[in-house]
Amino acid sequence: MAVNRPRTGVFGGAFDPPHNAHVALVHAALAQLGLAELRIFPTGDAWHKERSLSSGDHRLAMARLAFEALPHVVVDARELRRAGPTYTLDTLRELQQEQPAAELVLIMGADQAARLPLWQGWREILGIAVIAVAQRPGLTAGSRFVPEALADLPPNARFETLVLPPMDTSATEIRTRAAQGRDFIRLVPPAVAGYIDQYHLYRST
Repeated sequence: MAVNRPRTGVFGGAFDPPHNAHVALVHAALAQLGLAELRIFPTGDAWHKERSLSSGDHRLAMARLAFEALPHVVVDARELRRAGPTYTLDTLRELQQEQPAAELVLIMGADQAARLPLWQGWREILGIAVIAVAQRPGLTAGSRFVPEALADLPPNARFETLVLPPMDTSATEIRTRAAQGRDFIRLVPPAVAGYIDQYHLYRST
């Protein structure tokens, strides 16, 4: 008789800053994926980012303000403390050792999922974790992520769909608004808005 394994969600990102669409995704993951725990990982040295990120201390503090009050959510700082480039594979390997009984569920957007073959050790990632792809309802067939479209997809790959509400918020828009002195308060959790204002983040010098 098969025994259901507890599921641990893994959600990483720059969170520069964390915004309301991130919070909506977390709520959706908790509601739809049957998670015992959801770990949120602010990225450290993001190898794929062309721009410089805000300091890890600021992004960690904002992530804690945005997410830690939610049930079953843990903000994990290990990627910020790790030397060298941040690779999701390293984090998944560590979690697999720490929680051998858990089923790991890696949460990502459809755009990230389409670029999975560019990730470090992507085949091993697909062997370690279920991939939960966040997609918004109402997308046409041509704009939805389809796992079979990935070249050389490993046969053991497992994908699930995470349905999100329609939201167009982006961290880029928030940083731009802050730099221009425009209102962004409705786009982020109130505590994050207060933090950005307190430390004058994203303002033009």
